[in-house]
Order: sequence, then C-alpha cells, then structure tokens
Amino acid sequence: MRAMQLDQPGTALKLVEIDIPTPGSQQLLVKVRTCGVCRTDLHVLDGELSQTIYPIIPGHQIVGNVVGLESKVKGFSPGQRVGIPWLGFSCGSCEYCRAGKENLCAEALYTGCQINGGFAEYCVADHRYCFHLPDSYQDTQVAPLLCAGLIGYRAYGMIGDVSHIGFMGFGASAHILTQLAVCQDKSIYAFTRKGDNKAQEFALQLGAAAGNHSHTLGLINLFQDSADVPHDFLKTG
Repeated sequence: MRAMQLDQPGTALKLVEIDIPTPGSQQLLVKVRTCGVCRTDLHVLDGELSQTIYPIIPGHQIVGNVVGLESKVKGFSPGQRVGIPWLGFSCGSCEYCRAGKENLCAEALYTGCQINGGFAEYCVADHRYCFHLPDSYQDTQVAPLLCAGLIGYRAYGMIGDVSHIGFMGFGASAHILTQLAVCQDKSIYAFTRKGDNKAQEFALQLGAAAGNHSHTLGLINLFQDSADVPHDFLKTG
C-alpha cells in the first residue's frame, strides 16, 4: 500500500510502499477514505511530542471502511464505515481509565503518534476505540469531529448549564462548538489574536455575540474593556 511516512522529526513526509498491516486480536483493518489534518500532526512533524515513535504514519481524523477483523472482535463487520480518533489505546484498569479519563492513562497510545495513522491507504485500529459513523455525515464533514469535535465536546460537557461561553482562540474546536451552542440559545464570545480579523469575522458569521482580540495579560483586561460581557462569564471561561 501507499503511505506518507515521517522517518525523523523536522523532515518531510515521504511517499512509501509498504505492506498492508495485519489486524491483531482486538483490531480492525480499515481502508481509509478520508483523513483530516490536525495541528497535532504538525507537532509530530516538528518533533514537539516526545512520545512519538519514528518512523510514523501521521493522521488521526480517520474515516474508512472495515475490510478485515479477527473473530474475537464484536460489534463490527466488513463494509461498515468507522471513525478512528487520536486516542488509540489505554490500559482500561488504572484509576484514570476507571474514571472515564483514559486520555490520562500512563499506558495510553495515540493514533499517528505511536500507532500508524491515516495518511495511508489502510490502517489498523483497536475496535474499542473506533466509532460507528452515521450515514448523514459526509466523510469530510465527520473527520474533524474525531478530534476537534471530540475534545471540544468533552470540554463543553464540563461547563454545566450556563448561558454565556467564552472561547480563547477560535480554531477547529471553537467553531464546531459555536454552532452547537448557538443552536442551544447560548451566547458565545470569541477572543482571538490581535489583528486576526478573519477569525473574528468567522466567529460572528457563526453566531457569536462578540469577537474581540486578546491581550497577553489575559481575559481580565478584556472584561475591564468590554461592558457587554455578562457578569457570569468568568464561570465559563
């Protein structure tokens, strides 16, 4: 199969021909349809994640079809469309795994970092960390939900029932959550780098109540300068 492989940090991806991987006892073999590009992929390329195992095939916003699986794997069948996210494995027994915080597991492994990812024609993934995908989403629409959508929604679920939400920076996660929050009649305040008019305009187009640039001293400066920010904003920032 063809794959884009990174041999060492700080070098360019190169096109290689390698064998199609064989799925292990808990794994699916997936033919990749789409793989989104995340800022974390750039961290891997730049060598900024010390846990990365090189050579590596990056990519962790993967949409594909199951083409192979072991007999022990339940709940999946050939032909199904699945999503493969950043978190690719955890021990399942430590205090963090038992508390639903698998991302903090000391034995966690990550797709495109320690496990070969989706910049390839095929990849393997532990079925326990894969998602069934609804047909209503196109491949390119659902791929970002497997990273930006997941981490954003996790944070969104932690803030409770509030009516005003602030985003420090307006990137992939924020723009997805803004659409969800606006549908739920919440007010969104987006804070971006000074001069980033494009991000501010994008936030407003998606329904944000205000788009402002941020200062190095943090949000308190913005509260002092912005009379339209509600008093309960600090609870959600």
